[in-house]
Amino acid sequence: MAARDIILRPVVTEQSMDQMDDKKYTFDVVPTANKVAVRHAVEEIFGVQVKKVNIANVKPKKKRVGQFVGKTKKRRKAVVTLTEDSKEIKLFED
Repeated sequence: MAARDIILRPVVTEQSMDQMDDKKYTFDVVPTANKVAVRHAVEEIFGVQVKKVNIANVKPKKKRVGQFVGKTKKRRKAVVTLTEDSKEIKLFED
């Protein structure tokens, strides 16, 4: 699987933005991806050195629209910690 197919999108929340100061970046990844695949994909795409990868499965939430009940899509997210001497990942333009 190609590196760009493993990393789907960055997760932009208040908590994930605060963690960027500590060189921790959160990404949505493919549900079949493991830690080694995520490490290689981030290193290849962004040209950084990865120290640690943590992966969590996020359960779907129940949502209502009137009388109809549905669920959001389940997803898998990865929190990638970079090494101290690694450069930062630019997710947004300055």
